[in-house]
This record gives sequence, C-alpha cells and structure tokens, in this order.
Amino acid sequence: MTKQKPMTNSPPLALSDQDIYDAMKEIPGYLDITPGDFKDLYLVVYQQAIQKIVESVKASDIMTREVVTAPPSMSIQDAADLLAAQKVSGVPVVDDRDQVIGVLSERDILTRMAGSEENSFMDVVAQCLKAKGCAAQAIRDQHVHDVMTSPAVTVPATANLQEIRSLLKEKGINRVPVVDAQGLLVGIVSREDIVHNSLIGDFS
Repeated sequence: MTKQKPMTNSPPLALSDQDIYDAMKEIPGYLDITPGDFKDLYLVVYQQAIQKIVESVKASDIMTREVVTAPPSMSIQDAADLLAAQKVSGVPVVDDRDQVIGVLSERDILTRMAGSEENSFMDVVAQCLKAKGCAAQAIRDQHVHDVMTSPAVTVPATANLQEIRSLLKEKGINRVPVVDAQGLLVGIVSREDIVHNSLIGDFS
C-alpha cells in the first residue's frame, strides 16, 4: 500500500459524522466503505482538487493588466510621489518599448537612503533623527535607474500559482511583473492576487 503524503491544506469545512452519513445516503446503491474511509477519501480528493486549481490557474488569469510603471529617467522625487499617490510599494521600470528593465520598490529607496540592505525602516528614521538633514537628501538628485533593482524578476503569463508563490517567497518580494515572449510588460501579480484567487496557503 502506498503511503500517503502529509496533508498541507486543511479542508475549509470539517465534516461531521452526520455530514458523512448524509453524503453517503445521497450516492445511489450500496457503498462497501466505512464512514471513516469515506472521510479519508474526501481529504485526499480535496487535496487533489486544490493541486489542480494551483496548476490550472495561470498568471494571465489573475494578473492586474493596468500596471503603474516608471521610466528609468524619472527622478526619485517623482517616483516617490508616484508610489505614494498610487498607494503601491513598488512598480516595474520599463523602457520606451514597454520592456521591463527593472523594478523600483520601497526597499530599493530605503536601502539607498540607509546605505545598506541590512538596515530597516526604523534605522533610516533613527539616522534622520540624529542628523541635521534627512537621509533622503543623499538620493534626492538621483533617478529611477540609479536606484532600481535590475535585472527584474519576471514571470511569463503561463506561470501557474504555485510557481509564482514559490518565486515571491524565494525572492522575498511582494509582486512580480508578467511579461510576454519578448519581455514586454503585460501585467503584474501580487501576493494579494494569489491569496484572493487560491487556496494554496500563506507565505510564512
């Protein structure tokens, strides 16, 4: 007998004994199966259904198509204003052809302000409080191409939910641009998009 793999997703609703009995009555004919076996079967089928959802739903199905972007020549001041106005924490950076050449995020800006990737937002605040000027002064005259992360992490429109989720977790990022075969931007998928469109779990 093949040993079953441990379940990683619990069913959304637990089945009571009465639920099982009622379900078994709905199936015509005689079932040579115990209520316990029926429940075990339900758990296995549930897991298989979740896996099919994860594999069948693609980036193109859940991505946001109207994407806020920034050109590489944009000033950091204007980019910061853009992020604040759009209430987003990062945007793809695209060239004149709409090809993704990088990503600008809050982390990129904070890293440049703090001078180290190890420093947190509160480290930057602490530096501002100690200094006569603001830590942002050091990057005030820079542009998006000076601060952005490049090359950008992207996914094709055919990437499935599990692939995207694993990539976001591995890279420690909150969103990923979706590109076509030529590397042109067609959308963006965020962690929220995955959570709202699947049952595959969190990012912990």
